[in-house]
Amino acid sequence: MMGHMQDSATPMTPPDPETDPFGALERELRVLIRRAQSTAAQMARIIHPELDASAYPLLAHIAQYPNSRGSDLAAHFGVGRATVSRQLSRMVELGLVHRETDPEDTRGQCITLTDDGAARFEHARDSRVVMLEAALTDWEKDDISQLALLLRRYSADVVSWLESRQEPVPTGAASSPAAS
Repeated sequence: MMGHMQDSATPMTPPDPETDPFGALERELRVLIRRAQSTAAQMARIIHPELDASAYPLLAHIAQYPNSRGSDLAAHFGVGRATVSRQLSRMVELGLVHRETDPEDTRGQCITLTDDGAARFEHARDSRVVMLEAALTDWEKDDISQLALLLRRYSADVVSWLESRQEPVPTGAASSPAAS
C-alpha cells in the first residue's frame, strides 16, 4: 500500500513565497512553462497552420539575430544540431526562413527570415503583445517593467549557472543523443 502518496482529489497548498521562496518560485515556473507550452502551439498556428509549436522561439531568435547559424541556435536552445536542422528544414519548406552558405565558413549556413516569415512572425508577436496588454490591463506599467527585468535577470543567471556546470566537450566530439 502506498500510504505516502497524496490523494489526487485533495490539492496541496502551494508553497508560501515568504517562508519557501524557492519552492514557490519552482511552482510558479512549472505553471508558467505548462501554460507557455500550450500557447506555443497557438502562436505557431498563427504563423503557419503546419508549423510545430517549438518553432516560435526559434523564429523569434532568428528575427532578433539575423544570419544566425544552426550551431548557434542549437547551443542557445540547448538542443542537438540535428533537432535544429530538422526544424529549420521544415521552416524552409514552409517558406519562413532562408539558409545560405556562411561566407566566413563555407561549412556553416546563415539563417534569416524570409519576407513572408518576418511578416508572419511580426503578426504573431503583435497578437501576443495585444493578449498580454488585455490580460494585464489592471497592472501598473512599472510592475510589468519590473517583471520583464526580473525574468531577464532570472534567465541570464540560470543560463550562466548551467554553463558553469557543464563540462567542456572535446573538439570534434559528436553531440550526445540526450541533447536532442
